[in-house]
Amino acid sequence: MPTAPPAVPPDSVSPAVVQAAGVLADSARSKIPCDPVRVLFDDGDIESAYAVQRLNVRHGLEAGRRAVGRKIGLTSQAVQSQLGVGQPDFGVLFADMEVPEGGEVPAGRLIQPKVEAEVALVLGRDLPHRQCTVVDVLRATDFALPALEIVDSRVCDWDISIVDTVADNASSGLYVLNGTPVPLTALDLASVQMTMTRNGEIVSRGSGADCLGSPLNAVAWLASTLAGLGDPLRAGDLVLTGALGPMAPAVPGDVFEARISALGSVRVGFALQGEDR
Repeated sequence: MPTAPPAVPPDSVSPAVVQAAGVLADSARSKIPCDPVRVLFDDGDIESAYAVQRLNVRHGLEAGRRAVGRKIGLTSQAVQSQLGVGQPDFGVLFADMEVPEGGEVPAGRLIQPKVEAEVALVLGRDLPHRQCTVVDVLRATDFALPALEIVDSRVCDWDISIVDTVADNASSGLYVLNGTPVPLTALDLASVQMTMTRNGEIVSRGSGADCLGSPLNAVAWLASTLAGLGDPLRAGDLVLTGALGPMAPAVPGDVFEARISALGSVRVGFALQGEDR
């Protein structure tokens, strides 16, 4: 499984990285999608893409945002096929990205949202090892939750490559968690079954096995990668482990609900334009 490139010290950030970070940040503020930022880099330059991500994450932290964990993207073959990429990526989760379970996403909060169902894990121990195992993940996990990730892209029409999505914080948007923790004792995450509906109609199906064989495999990959970068997963971190099936576009008025066997359900709506919420 591919890993992320080495960390780039702040003083070595290139002008192209600074430019791409500014373009994506401006788009996030204005809610006006931008052109792909991959044109600023060589084909497949994931190292520069992660440098862009780190720069905007650093700016967010400096502005007072609180990081609460990580998300793993592109773990489902279905989602990889949808976006035309062939490897996972990761991004940073902030506290202000959480939407209450059963709540609504305000109109205009995102640019071009899509929804996917995932298993979320909350860690009780650090995962500092560069060769993290599934057993390490099991021992470190406090509990699991069913989750919806509402992905978004600052790039117009989702015209993205792996470079674009990595630079764009793995196309992060918002997330929704069910509030009932489920311990991993006797729970086989590879075998859980997921069904997601939009306005009562099924729009996605999948299983734990569709997430790199198991959400545990995905977290082991992420933990190993981050430990190698000197920024390991820590106790208390929330990890969105990756989509269990295809993502579905959302428009104002939609209501999504995902049911994941042995874990429960999670629901979110999208407010209609002009509603005062």
